Amino acid sequence: MFKIGDFSKLTKVSVRMLRYYDEVGLFKPAKIDDFTGYRFYSAKQISEINLIVSLRDMGFNVADITLFIKEKSDEKLEDILKVKIQEIRNNIRSEERRLEKINFTIRNMKKERVNMNYNVTLKSLPSYKVISLRDTIPAYDAEGILWARLSEYLMTKNIPCSEIAYATYHDDGVKEGEVDVEVVMGVDNLMNDENGFIFKKTEEVEQAASILVPGDYSNIGGAYNFLANWIEENGYSMSGNPRQVAIRGPWNEINSEDYLSEIQIPVKK
Repeated sequence: MFKIGDFSKLTKVSVRMLRYYDEVGLFKPAKIDDFTGYRFYSAKQISEINLIVSLRDMGFNVADITLFIKEKSDEKLEDILKVKIQEIRNNIRSEERRLEKINFTIRNMKKERVNMNYNVTLKSLPSYKVISLRDTIPAYDAEGILWARLSEYLMTKNIPCSEIAYATYHDDGVKEGEVDVEVVMGVDNLMNDENGFIFKKTEEVEQAASILVPGDYSNIGGAYNFLANWIEENGYSMSGNPRQVAIRGPWNEINSEDYLSEIQIPVKK
């Protein structure tokens, strides 16, 4: 038998934690002296405390660890671990989104606060046969996530595409955070929808206000603000969701400063 201090040295678990695990009923001493109240532990308990520490380091709380230790079925134990894996992956994605927000803010803080001048044109947009994929992304400059998924699907299914490619933004305004985006590519023929990939004909747009936006995708937010002011100052109102047309991007330009996008906002008087 080992006194609690010696057992702590052997297992690298603090005396405080051993006492806490005893109090909550998770890990009891092998023996408690009736006269002194001293806790004594057996070498046979080392494997159990090592398991508890491992589960704690995986992110399990005391209640979950208690259930895990009591469970005798290997299949159920594996299921518990798989649930924890998915939980950790979700947390990682959540933290990555937070990092995107922080980086987005840093980039904007470093930019000179000078309004860019854009040349606004009015144009009509015809109806297209397209395949679309709609989902949320961490920020405007993360649009490539959806384009990669759409491109992979098209290649896997061997679906020929036209040069039409744009993204539609379904949020009410420009956001610093998760953005509701639909990416679209032109196709020759409409097929059956599958796993979030939708085939459809787009509506014809009679009139859209359009500007070309050079440079990194982080410029998009300011360009939207500029176009919104132009629409308001010239007596127009929005009549549909904005589109962001991909003209030059990471697929054909190495330097993000050479990217080129076109923003199209359906408008009416």
